[in-house]
Amino acid sequence: MAASSRPQPLGPKALAAALAEHGLDAAGWHLDHGELVKRFAWPNFYATMAFVNAVAAYAHQADHHPTLVVAYGHCEVRWSTHEPLGITELDLAGARATQALGLAA
Repeated sequence: MAASSRPQPLGPKALAAALAEHGLDAAGWHLDHGELVKRFAWPNFYATMAFVNAVAAYAHQADHHPTLVVAYGHCEVRWSTHEPLGITELDLAGARATQALGLAA
């Protein structure tokens, strides 16, 4: 996808409204250093890695990839767009998909 056809970053008001509209704020997603972030906890490393692999499959299909910080029993997921820099609809879609995967696990 060419940079000009990529979604543009959301401004603060539009981002807050989108987080509320999709229930992401209530689900624990928050902004941290310009990224949309949530930490998911799991009972063991195997369950954590199953979640990570599910997120990776989504990201590959969407051609938009989060930063994943993985450790025993938890994974922090950080969505942001690098070109253009900011939170875009791609990141909101990624957070919604990640949230659904977290609930399904």
